[in-house]
Amino acid sequence: MTPIDPARIGFVPVEQAHYPLLRAWLNAPHLLEWWGDPDEEFGFIRDMVEGKDTTRPFIIVYDAEPVGYIQYWFLGHHQNEAWIKDHPWLLELPSEAVGVDLSIGEADKLGVGLGSAALRNFVAMLRGLGYETIIIDPDPANVRAVRAYFRAGFRPVPELEGRAGNDVLIMQHDPKANEAS
Repeated sequence: MTPIDPARIGFVPVEQAHYPLLRAWLNAPHLLEWWGDPDEEFGFIRDMVEGKDTTRPFIIVYDAEPVGYIQYWFLGHHQNEAWIKDHPWLLELPSEAVGVDLSIGEADKLGVGLGSAALRNFVAMLRGLGYETIIIDPDPANVRAVRAYFRAGFRPVPELEGRAGNDVLIMQHDPKANEAS
């Protein structure tokens, strides 16, 4: 496998023009397996674009072609009674932390290192914006995603293991991690 050149990866803020593409991706079998109801998920993204949600959504582009979706969200905005009731671990991380979610939308781009490379670039962008604590919370059964996140420098948060539910593995970016692992 030829390594992905990070210089060929970029991020474009989601706009209404991306909606048909996002709807198609959310209905793709490889996303349906890990994401929620496509209409509900699309509604969340639309709320972000319309400013009703503070999460920041982006299209991942590779050679200027859309290949996936990535977003970052603010932990402090979720450290409230409604969220803490079901996710008490949120209180154990700094309020200024951000969380990242991503999916490769194009099935033919899975398993080639694009997710890890895009995540490394996105983390670099977030660090450039001043964010120090960056987490991601995959389903531990999503082995492909966990491996990709590990390659991008994310490591499980030991004190949160087993405390976020069976379907969530809290991982934090470690700037000292060997990104080639």
